[in-house]
Amino acid sequence: MSLLFIYSGDYGERVIRNLINDPSFCKSCGLLCDFCKYGVYSHVHKIRAAIELRDPSELPPLIENPEEHLPKRIPAADVCIAVGIHKDLLLALPPMLKDEGVKGLIVPIEDFREVPPGLQRQLEEKCEELNIEYAFPKPFCSLETIKTKPLISEFVREFKIGKPSLQITTEERGGTRIIHNVTIERSAPCGSTWYVAKKLIGRRVERDEIRDVVAKAHHSYPCTATMAVDPELGEPILHVAGHLIREAVEEQLFRFGVVEF
Repeated sequence: MSLLFIYSGDYGERVIRNLINDPSFCKSCGLLCDFCKYGVYSHVHKIRAAIELRDPSELPPLIENPEEHLPKRIPAADVCIAVGIHKDLLLALPPMLKDEGVKGLIVPIEDFREVPPGLQRQLEEKCEELNIEYAFPKPFCSLETIKTKPLISEFVREFKIGKPSLQITTEERGGTRIIHNVTIERSAPCGSTWYVAKKLIGRRVERDEIRDVVAKAHHSYPCTATMAVDPELGEPILHVAGHLIREAVEEQLFRFGVVEF
């Protein structure tokens, strides 16, 4: 599967660098880095292009001729990931994708103000008219496989990003059960799951301690989702992202009888 990125801002770059596994990307562990993720994977040859557009704050609130601010041509790819771009440019994107043979569009929502519900509905209608498969994960780390969306599901499986999924093993040490190893099956697109996993190793299998470790690691990475309260979710998108990684960990630890749902 091939990807095309059209983005503006740090979050889009973060996702790209995680997918190509840039060895200078993750600095979270500082001098204690043991290169846990480097050399494990790289999708650099599957990314056809990463096109950075001007920040929306540098453009007029209303753009009458969006084609003037979009690339003249884009390479053919299976899926386009559009992140952080101006609302009018985003709305003009589906026809261009269709013309170039792009079959899927993923628009991660890390801040509801960038893609309000009305804009999302307009984009969905355009994509359906043009037979483009689409997803609007809020946040990106909530994306899962969907039976009715085979292309999006293939993306999740092949690139192993979306809703975090882990395998945790434990062992007894001095009468205390601790986390021995954490294997990443699917990471949050920004790569934060790797950092959370690293912080879990060696910790006691005890609910409050684990929740504290996960919360601190998730905030320290840091998560880039907004702290503004999302009107649809009733809480900040950052909190939703935090719940998702905590649930992934707790689902594993539930096997040991330490977590109550």
